[in-house]
Amino acid sequence: MANTLPISINYHKPKLVVPSSVTPHETKRLSEIDDQGIIRFQIPILMFYKYNSSMKGKDPARIIEDGLSKTLVFYHPLAGRLIEGPNKKLMVNCNGEGVLFIEGDANIELEKLGESIKPPCPYLDLLLHNVPGSDGIIGSPLLLIQVTRFTCGGFAVGFRVSHTMMDGYGFKMFLNALSELIQGASTPSILPVWQRHLLSARSSPCITCSHHEFDEEIESKIAWESMEDKLIQESFFFGNEEMEVIKNQIPPNYGCTKFELLMAFLWKCRTIALDLHPEEIVRLTYVINIRGKKSLNIELPIGYYGNAFVTPVVVSKAGLLCSNPVTYAVELIKKVKDHINEEYIKSVIDLTVIKGRPELTKSWNFLVSDNRYIGFDEFDFGWGNPIFGGISKATSFISFGVSVKNDKGEKGVLIAISLPPLAMKKLQDIYKMTFRVIIPRI
Repeated sequence: MANTLPISINYHKPKLVVPSSVTPHETKRLSEIDDQGIIRFQIPILMFYKYNSSMKGKDPARIIEDGLSKTLVFYHPLAGRLIEGPNKKLMVNCNGEGVLFIEGDANIELEKLGESIKPPCPYLDLLLHNVPGSDGIIGSPLLLIQVTRFTCGGFAVGFRVSHTMMDGYGFKMFLNALSELIQGASTPSILPVWQRHLLSARSSPCITCSHHEFDEEIESKIAWESMEDKLIQESFFFGNEEMEVIKNQIPPNYGCTKFELLMAFLWKCRTIALDLHPEEIVRLTYVINIRGKKSLNIELPIGYYGNAFVTPVVVSKAGLLCSNPVTYAVELIKKVKDHINEEYIKSVIDLTVIKGRPELTKSWNFLVSDNRYIGFDEFDFGWGNPIFGGISKATSFISFGVSVKNDKGEKGVLIAISLPPLAMKKLQDIYKMTFRVIIPRI
């Protein structure tokens, strides 16, 4: 973790930002994908912007607050509150109550924060102030926004968004709309579409496929949960040079994607670091986006901003994973991906209803969500692109891949991982040994 400086922030009184014009008061049902147990949490996102002399005298808090009010006219469900219907079904009460907005002034220049703005950001709790009563799922604001001004004229924008309302693609659409309206557009270039019924259960729900992502082994779950309050976080960078080193572990012309290879490598290294019994069952959850895939025969409108992904799991004995070449894990990943079809998606949607929205297994599970495509580092609110933008920490066994540049300006993916201290030390040692040839040049 980067060295941190003590900072303090003077917060203004939190306020609710409501749509700038009248919006429908109605109740909307979420889809079954939205309503999964795994995504009943809030995602923290930070973006950092340098001072821009062309925006001298303009207050980012006022500009973003005004833009939010306009954007909420189009995304009015975000200004509502979640309620539970029969069988704990989540619905949105579109009451126009508003999103929570905070502004603050920090006592430091942005430049002084250095690399610590990247995950895991030690200032997260300051840059996304937790207003009492705002961090729940039911009845709480669905979006919290904080604008923090630094003494140099730079600023940070923090978002805390309820994952039940949208996934990465959906939030990208929202941020695009916010950016466009701030910069003078009258309507977003892509209009949001609700239509959550497209990913809802069939009239006669039926589980027709195996879904090991919900298999829970009590002893393994207890073992992980007993560690959760002791977990520490560190980030690991993978650029072109690192990926070339990993590719040297597989045969030439071996058929796999870079992300499949990276996930296989990380899963194996993390499992070695945890030092589990060889017979222990370990899992890798692979997030698969279902938008725009004609082979799945599920047509979602371009403006659909709800959750649209499935989370199949790859399973292995720890001993086999750790002792085999990385291609062993890659083949397991490819096999699981090949089994994802229209029936699998309908089956997991129906399972959510039949089994009462079960949580994703915690039994030695590892999940990495690839957020590079979202482009959190490309949203311009008038000050140019941020110097960093992305999800700011890992959550238990869930990690996020964010796009960053290293000291040489080379783009890569940064992944924050949570582990107990001893396992983290082992994982860091594995990383250093694997990339010892290039680490001095990072």
